[in-house]
Amino acid sequence: MLSILAFCLLVQLYYVLFVHLKLANTAIEEIPALARKPISVIVCARNEIANLDQFLPTLMTQNYPGFEVVVVNDRSWDGTEEFLEQKAKKYSNLKVVKILDNDKFLAGKKFAVTMGIKASKYDWLVFTDADCVPSSENWLMDMQQSENEETEIILGYSPYSKKRGLLNALIRFETFFTAVNYLSFALKGMPYMGVGRNMAYKKALFFKNKGFAAHMHIPSGDDDLFVNAHANKYNTEIRLHQDSHVWSEPNRTWVAYLKQKKRHFGAGKLYKSKHKFILSLQIIVQFLFYGFFAGCLFLSRDAQYIAGGILLLSIIIRSFIYPKLLKRLNCGDLRWWFPILDILLFLFLTFNGFLGLFSKKKVSWK
Repeated sequence: MLSILAFCLLVQLYYVLFVHLKLANTAIEEIPALARKPISVIVCARNEIANLDQFLPTLMTQNYPGFEVVVVNDRSWDGTEEFLEQKAKKYSNLKVVKILDNDKFLAGKKFAVTMGIKASKYDWLVFTDADCVPSSENWLMDMQQSENEETEIILGYSPYSKKRGLLNALIRFETFFTAVNYLSFALKGMPYMGVGRNMAYKKALFFKNKGFAAHMHIPSGDDDLFVNAHANKYNTEIRLHQDSHVWSEPNRTWVAYLKQKKRHFGAGKLYKSKHKFILSLQIIVQFLFYGFFAGCLFLSRDAQYIAGGILLLSIIIRSFIYPKLLKRLNCGDLRWWFPILDILLFLFLTFNGFLGLFSKKKVSWK
């Protein structure tokens, strides 16, 4: 048992020292001073009038000389249509796309995203959600198309707003850890996902690969499955600057959070085999690490001391790296709770995975 525990530590440290440490040590580039090409911002909204009223102005007033905001009204009934009609009169660069209530198109968010892309004028597309707000007016300046013409995808970061309570801390820590993973692997030349609250890619890339046709039957995955299928070490970059983070409103209840995670559960099954392997190995090793540590507590006193030393070594090494990343990714207040949140996140992911085995698939994004 001690040998397995030690092996799990070595695998765990591979991810920490050879993957995540790269993100911690990567220099953050300054935001470009000049705009290069025009941008289309795509936002999908379903009964989001309150969020649009609060956050739409932050999109329309970005410090970027040539851009449009395409808002897709996906069968809303809360007054979103009338609200957007009024805003379109105020903002000349706001384009509204309306999806009618038709059972044929109950295919989740992907259909709405596709309609927004088709309606867009420009080749460089930046994506966010209706309940999101950029950190600054320079968001688009940093998410614009790279000088490198090979770059077709840019992955950004979207933290959740700080609220009171354990649920909020867990949501923010889980979002942080997910971002550390996909941003770090992208830096290593193995991009496997992105988050639709803050990412960008070329319109030409979307249509060249027939959009979401390969996974339209999966409710989620308009962001991560598209990146998983088409990103590579040559065409993908990341953005880390604080001004280009996009803040999101977190779920306020455990039920809503579990519902959100359930919606995302099926997408990972369609990842490329190599990506499923590295992610599954990471979770399995974490599970075995804590499981065998607990098992060692029933062994001799010497074995307990050794197991405790292995656990302490793991915590110490990770405590030199993750607090720095937490601060870099706008979660600095969580660094003091890192060891506890790490265990709680492991327990939650285990519980959520167990629930996912018995969940029924439902095509719904709102």
